[in-house]
Amino acid sequence: MMLWILRGFFGALIIGVSIYAGTLYAGDTGKTWLGVLAVAIVLAIGVVVVATDVLVRNKQITTLSAIYFGLLLGLLLGTLFSNALAPYLTDETMGDKPHKYSLLDGVRILITVIFCYVVTSTLLQTKDEFRFIIPYVEFSKQMKGNRPMVLDTSVIIDGRIADICDTRIIDSKLIVPRFVLQELQGIADSSDKLKRNRGRRGLDILKRMQGNDKIELQIHEANLTELREVNRVDERLVVFAKVLGGRVVTNDFNLNKIAQLQGVDVINLNEVANALKTVALPGEALPVKLVKPGDQLGQGVGYLDDGTMVVVEGGRQNLGQEVNIVVTSVLQTPAGRMIFGRIDGRPGSSAELPKYVVPPTPTPGN
Repeated sequence: MMLWILRGFFGALIIGVSIYAGTLYAGDTGKTWLGVLAVAIVLAIGVVVVATDVLVRNKQITTLSAIYFGLLLGLLLGTLFSNALAPYLTDETMGDKPHKYSLLDGVRILITVIFCYVVTSTLLQTKDEFRFIIPYVEFSKQMKGNRPMVLDTSVIIDGRIADICDTRIIDSKLIVPRFVLQELQGIADSSDKLKRNRGRRGLDILKRMQGNDKIELQIHEANLTELREVNRVDERLVVFAKVLGGRVVTNDFNLNKIAQLQGVDVINLNEVANALKTVALPGEALPVKLVKPGDQLGQGVGYLDDGTMVVVEGGRQNLGQEVNIVVTSVLQTPAGRMIFGRIDGRPGSSAELPKYVVPPTPTPGN
């Protein structure tokens, strides 16, 4: 809202300036068309400025600071060099002829343009190695959700992150470092068929996320001085996220532990998936199909639709069948949730208990 108020205020100022310029030109020259032309030019400049601001959404403070600082430094250097060359570009014997200053003015403009280009280009190529905010002040973020998320190779290949992005639950910027993209390309070019398919799947997922207008995805070059001495991808990812103040999104258990040891926040999609699974309470009845025997004697193992493992006591004789079970306990582990139960109606259930049948009394003569 404040941004649109600012744009409206800027538009009102542009309209006022255009009317003033048109009136001034028309009054001084006596030609109405010059006033209309001045109004059109000022309005066109204002429209171009606002349109550029609206269309260029992914603005970065480092890039903008590099451009502004480069232009200021270029103007300063251009002025200094122009003043230094001024005594050699004038001829005192030429008097006050108009063309006396034409060469000096042209050289000043040329030197200023050259310096502005060289300095701005240099700063844009090395902007990640400098801080352009003067004074150096970092404001604390009011919302943790605004912190960027750095994606790991494993979470891209997994593909669930793309489905999560479709739900609009992610409002933070997603960053894929260049070295992660290079690792994906290396996996996609592998001679092993399984690795090659995984790498290509990761590239397809990344392309799908780039076309999703519900999120903001950025491929970061990661040209940071802190990464020059780090070679392993996992370590580079942790250092990169720490420098950016972001969070690592991964499925790798070891990377999760390394990041936590270095004080970097981690979002593990496996833990997120486990947290979203349906909670089964002891005593609740569930239908499950037993597909394989368990580790203990008489156990049968089945799976729910969300992949949760169900261990059924005394279910081995019902392999391949769908049975109703009663949940006895639920075990939550870092690898996932496990449900333990027994078949409903078996001994131990309050619904049906085995009955003792009294044999008939033998009659005499039998």
